[in-house]
This record gives sequence, C-alpha cells and structure tokens, in this order.
Amino acid sequence: MVIRQNKEKSTLTPNFLKGILLTLLIALVAKYIATFPFFSILGQLVIAIIVGMAWRAAFKVQDTWQVGIAFSSKKLLRLGIILLGMRLNLADIYHAGASVFLIAVINLLFALMVVYGLTKMLKVDEKLGILTACGTAICGAAAVVAIAPQIKANQKETAVGAAIVALLGTVFTLIYTVLYSILDLTPTEYGIFAGGTLHEIAHVIAAASAGGNEAIDIAVIVKLTRVALLVPVAIIIGIFYRKMDKSEEKKGFTLSIIPWFILGFLAMSAINSLGIIPANVAQAFVNIAYILIAMAMAGLGLNVEIKTFKELGVKAFIAGLVGSVCLSILGYILVIFLT
Repeated sequence: MVIRQNKEKSTLTPNFLKGILLTLLIALVAKYIATFPFFSILGQLVIAIIVGMAWRAAFKVQDTWQVGIAFSSKKLLRLGIILLGMRLNLADIYHAGASVFLIAVINLLFALMVVYGLTKMLKVDEKLGILTACGTAICGAAAVVAIAPQIKANQKETAVGAAIVALLGTVFTLIYTVLYSILDLTPTEYGIFAGGTLHEIAHVIAAASAGGNEAIDIAVIVKLTRVALLVPVAIIIGIFYRKMDKSEEKKGFTLSIIPWFILGFLAMSAINSLGIIPANVAQAFVNIAYILIAMAMAGLGLNVEIKTFKELGVKAFIAGLVGSVCLSILGYILVIFLT
C-alpha cells in the first residue's frame, strides 16, 4: 500500500508533465496536419495515433514519462468525451423524424452483430472484436476508446481497434465521394446514407460534402444520433461483458458497470440542447474536447509498435471491411425504403 501511495505522489513531477506535454504536442501537430486536403479525411484523432506510433518508432520514449502519457490516455480521454457532448443537440435528432432515428438504430445494431460475428468466425481476440464492432457501428475511434474501459481492454487492443476503424472509414469516405455521382439519391438521401453508415464524424462530413450543405446538415444529425446511442450501448456491453468474464466474480448489477464519463457526455448534450450555452462557447468546448481526445490517441499510439498492428489487426480489419460493405448495402436499402 505504501508503494502505491508513493507512485501516486510521484505523478506530480516534471517527468509526469513531460509525458502530458508530449501528448499535447502530438495532438497539436495532428490538428495542423488535419487542415490539409487529403489529411482532413483522416481527421485529427486518427493522425494523432499515427504520429504517436511514428514517434515511438523514431525516438525513445522515456519510461519516466509513461505516467503522464497514461494520464492523457485515461483521465483526459474521459474529460474529452464528456465535453464532446456539447456537439450533440438532442432537439435536432427529435426534429429529424422517426425514420431517421430508426435508420440509425437499425444500422447500429446490424453493424454490431455482423462485425462482431465475423471477428468470432476469424478468431479475433474477444476484446479487439468488440472494439472493432463498436467503432464500426457507432462513432469510430471515439467509440473504441469509450467502450474500452467497459471491457478492460489494454492500450494495445484499444489503439489497434481505433486504427482499424479509422482506416476503414477513410477508405469508405473516398469510395462514397466517387459513388455520389452514381447513386440515384437526392442530397438529403445521400446525407442520411453517409451519416448512417460511415465511421467518424470527420468521415461523414468529408463524404457528405459531395452533396452540398443540405447533405452535410442531415448527415451530421444522423451521425450524432448514432453517437447518442453510445450511452446505452456502453452500459449494455458492460453488463454483458461482466457476465461473460470468467476471471471475475459474478456480482450482478453494480454501479461500477455504469460509465459515468459517458453519462457526463449525455448531460453535456442535454445542456447544449436547452440552448442556454451560446453556439460559440459550445464550439469552444468541442474544440477542447477534440484536443483532449487527440492527446489520448497520441498516448495510445506512443504505446503501440507498428508490428503490433500487424499481429493483432489484420483479421479484425478484414472483419471490419466485410462488415462495413454489408452496412453500406443495408444503409442504401433503408434510405430507399424508409425516406
């Protein structure tokens, strides 16, 4: 017990701060890189993971900095997810109509079941399979890092899962941009299609831009509907995982199952929905959220070697790829028949 207390006190040291500052530096570099045309499709979060992995490959990361890096990966991540709730306006989801909500729910459940089922068939690690399914179904890397604590995934599994769905989303964004001129969809229908099937919010906006502002607006609403569903999905997965985990004593429902930081995300969404926060202030919160989450992604990247992705991620990537194709087909069918 004494040793643990000493470790906790030692966190407030220059090395602790250096670890945090390193993740901040990588997050800011990623934010800058994301302003360039092609890299904007990847998004700041994905780039932060890649830069973190590249930094680890090129430079030695001091062991004494790991406490600060871990703080960014865990504590700052949760704060970032809470603040990200300022991006969600529940009133917009309500006004979009029942059909849009139904499409989002069907797409989410379908992607969860198909991708997870494929990872089981391909004998992917259980936790990585769950993370890949959630990232594909809900909101990409943000969903991966939000679900990871619920299933006690380690940093390697979390980083690989986030990288997989980020890469898939980038590929499909490029494909969707080409498909827009081929698909017989109105801008609104195309926006619903993109928002209901693509992975990251950055991917949705990039792909929907082919259809103009009308497509972007509805795409973001559909996507944020899927993001809002992160809360119940995280709670349900936490409950089911505790039941499946043979290494853990079965205690039934406990408050530890509830991901409080995700409920904080929902609370911030509710505050934003009331309209009491000026739009520019809400956007400032969102900008801070992305910096904090990018710092967490940088921390994950700093703890993963490229060979780890090759070892853990190939089969999971295949499952996510096949699942994403199936999701795109279903999403297109739902738009045709439900809008």
